[in-house]
Amino acid sequence: MTFDPFSGLDRLAQDLTTQLRTGPRAVPVDLFKEGDRYVLSADLPGVDPGSIDIDLDGHLLTIRAERTAAAHEGVQWITRERRPGSYLRQFTLGEGVDTERISANYDNGVLSVVIPLVERAKPRKIQVGSADEQTSISA
Repeated sequence: MTFDPFSGLDRLAQDLTTQLRTGPRAVPVDLFKEGDRYVLSADLPGVDPGSIDIDLDGHLLTIRAERTAAAHEGVQWITRERRPGSYLRQFTLGEGVDTERISANYDNGVLSVVIPLVERAKPRKIQVGSADEQTSISA
């Protein structure tokens, strides 16, 4: 095992940078398409579900949340990496999304947002017929 005199300094610099950072933090997400809907899963551990705010303005979906500091009176912190603060993430939704049927669920620190497709945007098969089966269209 080797001694690295700068590892402690690096950790201190990282802690100070994290503490000095202002503004909301980004929310890590997974996004996948499942059949006729998109599913967005956002990690929000330790967040009070009542603080989660999801807005849709046109095609802009905004997720906001707040993690409050735990009240621990008279303790001496050894390390404190789970910082309180606000979280923000925005997504631009494309055409073909049924914005009236978007739903959300929060379970075990994960926010799941289901974004269904409108009927006309769903993939479909188009049958290919022979030239004999086609009808002519007159203008």
